[in-house]
Amino acid sequence: MPYLEIVWTDEVTGRRGFLVIDRLVRGAASGGLRMRAGCTLDEVRDLARGMTLKEAVVYSPGDAYVPFGGGKGGIDCPPQDPDAPGVMARYLTAMKPLLETYWSTGEDFGVRQETLDRAAADVGLRSTIEAALRLLPDPEHALGLVKAGFAVDVDGVGLADLVGGYGVAEAALAAAARAGLPLPGARAAIQGFGSMGGATARYLARAGVPVVAICDVDGVVHNPDGLDVEALLLTRDGFGRVDRAALRPADRELPRDRWLAVQAEILVPAAMSYVLTASTVDLVRARLVVEAANVPTTPGAEAALAARGVPVVPDFVANVATNAWWWWTLFGDIEPTAPAAFGKISTVLRGLVDEVFDRRERDGGTPRDAALAMASERAEAIATRFR
Repeated sequence: MPYLEIVWTDEVTGRRGFLVIDRLVRGAASGGLRMRAGCTLDEVRDLARGMTLKEAVVYSPGDAYVPFGGGKGGIDCPPQDPDAPGVMARYLTAMKPLLETYWSTGEDFGVRQETLDRAAADVGLRSTIEAALRLLPDPEHALGLVKAGFAVDVDGVGLADLVGGYGVAEAALAAAARAGLPLPGARAAIQGFGSMGGATARYLARAGVPVVAICDVDGVVHNPDGLDVEALLLTRDGFGRVDRAALRPADRELPRDRWLAVQAEILVPAAMSYVLTASTVDLVRARLVVEAANVPTTPGAEAALAARGVPVVPDFVANVATNAWWWWTLFGDIEPTAPAAFGKISTVLRGLVDEVFDRRERDGGTPRDAALAMASERAEAIATRFR
């Protein structure tokens, strides 16, 4: 059972919000806040459990950063709704005692960090990571390091919007090599073009993997020879929508439900949860799935993919870099620069993927089975160290 679950009802709109703290380590839990229509307690519970795994799997005794427990917040409200800013502010007000003590949060699906920071300041919070700051001897210096990291720009995109997707791309490249996919030669299709999907697209394309399809809320843009990812990145809106005016004559628009069926060897769900299901998995043509989104694949769909020999790199490995980058920077394990961030992420993500595939080859099962065993062992090591 989770450590704590809260169901909150907004007194103004009647919309509901949720907070689940799955586990505490040193009295703290980490995990983002999402906003979307239809968000549920079960979803947030799954996400919080995933955060516990995500935190544990990157544990390294040599780092100053010691992983926290997992927590997650969710609000059943579309971020584009005119009521959304007020709902978020009232949610943060209700959760303020926990934000000051237990739960460090940040952006997630439907929530931009700058929006969350403004809302937190309006309700009297210095930051959304107070629970982590209280564990540090010099909180102001540590917070300054994170702010410096957020100020870094890499080719027109902020570093904070790139680290997660860079990690997914590194995980995908390492997994492709272990799965026998030829590079160059592999193509990628990505669902979602926000910070995670956009950065994944950038760094796959830069590694020589053409991104042939990008799916956003308005549909799919497709080019079998590869899209101009850089042009699309610099013209997308704040909700990850591709600017159709930036498309080239050879680019095509497809219906939104075609994203799974595009001919591509690498499939990256990078937006919503539960999009690969038993009813949609037969459409998948890819030979490798890399989970940039949180819990995008249901157990039934993953079993069907495994039966076809399609490995799935689980979310709590593939998309760990956003969360870890915050804490590596905050605790001083890396400098707040792009080279330091990308160097650490590449080393850690490629190492994790290699360990996953090594264990899979040794013990059988799926990549998720191997990754769960890794997280369990690391969680036990953390518990022993901080009993």
